[in-house]
Amino acid sequence: MVTEFDDGKERGALRTIGEVSQALGIKPHVLRYWEQQFPMLQPLKRSGGRRYYRAGDIALVERIDRLVNREGYTLKGALAALKGTEASPKPESPPQNARTSDLPADVLPRLKAIREKLASALSV
Repeated sequence: MVTEFDDGKERGALRTIGEVSQALGIKPHVLRYWEQQFPMLQPLKRSGGRRYYRAGDIALVERIDRLVNREGYTLKGALAALKGTEASPKPESPPQNARTSDLPADVLPRLKAIREKLASALSV
């Protein structure tokens, strides 16, 4: 997804950190922090330290935002994904369709006993 800017500039024009922040809904301090965490994110820096983002930088920020804020990656995991190693992919989620046959044999009777104890304690 490449963000379209409605600022009258050409598509490949340099954008300031404020313009990128506003267009993507990411605060400038977060963009500066991501520059420290993701070495491949290197916007141009001009006099006075002003940052200018190229189209490629903006596309990278969008990927980082998608990985971290939508897909649930940690910063370390997102960095690995961007480098292509996927060493720490998405956070692990519990199995969606755990079957009772996958559980140890003594677990079901113990769970039923716990449920009965709770039911009797709550009905008092």
